[in-house]
Amino acid sequence: MSAGMNDAPDTVTAAAMAEGDAMPLIRLRGVTKMYGSGQAALMALKGVDIDIQAGEFVAIMGPSGSGKSTAMNIIGCLDTPTGGEYMFHGMHVEKLSRDQRARLRRGYLGFVFQGFNLLARTSAQENVELPLLYRGESAASRKILAAQALASVGLAGWEDHTPAELSGGQQQRVAIARALVTEPAVLLADEPTGNLDTQRSREIMELLSRLNQDHGITVLMVTHEQDMAMYARRMLHFVDGMLDSDTLNPHPTGINAPPLAATAPTPPPDAATSSSSAGPV
Repeated sequence: MSAGMNDAPDTVTAAAMAEGDAMPLIRLRGVTKMYGSGQAALMALKGVDIDIQAGEFVAIMGPSGSGKSTAMNIIGCLDTPTGGEYMFHGMHVEKLSRDQRARLRRGYLGFVFQGFNLLARTSAQENVELPLLYRGESAASRKILAAQALASVGLAGWEDHTPAELSGGQQQRVAIARALVTEPAVLLADEPTGNLDTQRSREIMELLSRLNQDHGITVLMVTHEQDMAMYARRMLHFVDGMLDSDTLNPHPTGINAPPLAATAPTPPPDAATSSSSAGPV
């Protein structure tokens, strides 16, 4: 797996990783999540079972309060389950400490948010460098890797522009480059097109589709939009804290779209490294 796990949880052993090779990349079993206590208690998840294989593109849907975002937060190590098991590559994530979960998150997971979450007075290059800074990469290495990540999403030449100088679609591309720069195994996208118009939304979805198809990155995307969900090969629908349906999409949107201009090495099977490309939005 990627370098992010070299200092990762003490519980990661050779045996656990070997076992993980025969398991889904992500497995939830009987996962529950309760907020509050007593009469104010809210059961956000009520025993969820999910298997996600490496390389899948999964759309997670459901009405507000259905539990979809809670499930995504648990998978992304931003929250912990109240009960049940969460296994990532054969490792019991629910047993990890906060620091161990942070190392797992830093080494294996990339995040894309609806609001872009870019630093306003910081260039695209510097925004993309941030995860590498937290990981302790040298300044020279950060500069090279961030420029490569921006080029991979079609933003070569835009490195010195601030968010205010970029369109909404370009800002989301910067956010995607930032998520990809650490070569994550899984890209978690929370309403990635929520702040974009129809054309820019389609372009971002084409980019995510290519990252999944051409580079094998596992993509999990929360969305309220059925037409955006149609880019995924699989759809999970939550209702009232439970997984209501799990369906395959035999004809995803964008699958037959022409390849993007630039390519990058296919991720190794144990580390799902990533990069992709597209024209600027």
